[in-house]
Amino acid sequence: MGTSSLEKDQLGRYGEQIAARHLTDDGLRVLDRNWRCSEGELDIVARDGPGTLVFCEVKTRRSLRHGTPIEAVDAEKSHRLRRLAARWLKAHPRRADRLRFDVIGILAPRGGPLRLTHRREVL
Repeated sequence: MGTSSLEKDQLGRYGEQIAARHLTDDGLRVLDRNWRCSEGELDIVARDGPGTLVFCEVKTRRSLRHGTPIEAVDAEKSHRLRRLAARWLKAHPRRADRLRFDVIGILAPRGGPLRLTHRREVL
């Protein structure tokens, strides 16, 4: 039986909440969540220390049937994330010594333990 669009949206929002909490627990400050423009959406934009802006893609899955959540971020999604980061920076001029692109993968099986994987500087 397939997963409905509403269930996927709810799972995605749940994963983004978990990811944002993980980032803040790691000392990052979340600046923006679910920022949208005509080209798409950035899941999380955060600041890591005084000079690093982090653009974080979050992927949440119930199972490994279609691979790990991290594997869902392919070359096309990576290019889109970079384009969106440029659009966000244009809309929010901020000083940043460096940009970092992270992916957080969350495996949240029904009735099983949640597993979070945070890959830094993936792009």
